Amino acid sequence: NCMERFYSSHCFYCREDLGGKRFVRSEGRPVCVRCHTKFCANSCVECHRPISVETKELSHKGRYWHEECFRCAKCYKPLAKEPFNTKDDRIMCVRCCSKEDAPCCHGCYKSILAGAETVVYKGKSWHDECFICCGCKQPMGSQSFLSKESDVYCTPCYDEKFAKRCFSCKKPITSGGVNYQEQPWHSHCFVCSSCSKPLAGSSFTNHQNQVFCVDCYKSCVAKKCNGCQNPITGGVNVVNFEGSSWHEYCFNCKRCSLSLANKRFVAKGRDVLCSDCGNKE
Repeated sequence: NCMERFYSSHCFYCREDLGGKRFVRSEGRPVCVRCHTKFCANSCVECHRPISVETKELSHKGRYWHEECFRCAKCYKPLAKEPFNTKDDRIMCVRCCSKEDAPCCHGCYKSILAGAETVVYKGKSWHDECFICCGCKQPMGSQSFLSKESDVYCTPCYDEKFAKRCFSCKKPITSGGVNYQEQPWHSHCFVCSSCSKPLAGSSFTNHQNQVFCVDCYKSCVAKKCNGCQNPITGGVNVVNFEGSSWHEYCFNCKRCSLSLANKRFVAKGRDVLCSDCGNKE
């Protein structure tokens, strides 16, 4: 009985008399505050120091903290009286946990919080204001855009940087167009050199690096046959003599109308005669 009274009034570890002193019971045994802190107290997850009975202790899922150590792992906000979440064994405030789970903006590399306006393209996310054109650096907003490798461009910047340029006006060709002599043209720029009629999809003729519609070529450019006075256009054989030209089928004797193609003839001024007619004069 004497031993029982001794152990009930003395610290289990240091045997100090606990009469009138504060003590703690550990597994039914009296322990002074000092020995409890040294041998029995839980260790704080954050600072790894013992949690004394003189300090308020917080616990969560079998882990323990000093009240002042129970803070958000990201922003260090005290959470003893605040709602919190856990992620990968870390204690975090609701806001930081939300940021942790949120996708990362590919522009500014900050978290995209729930409710924020976002753009998702090719599996990557941006804040709406961070999704900008690589050319003019302006936010895309609701306008259409085009990509080149990993870069994105608004339509005007893409056209300015990558589109083919018209051989005539040197401006970008954004749609359609005509290729002629390995050069790109706007359809509205590929026109007759005389009357400016659009030639896309129509027949035309090149003369001295200029293009003409069929009508303008006949009336303004083509040589006139010295026989019928009609234009000499492509696809027919031509006879040239002393600055004058004839369709092969018009190169006939002026008097007897005998065809002079590949035959001897006699010139009388602007007229041509066969040898027989020429010898009669």
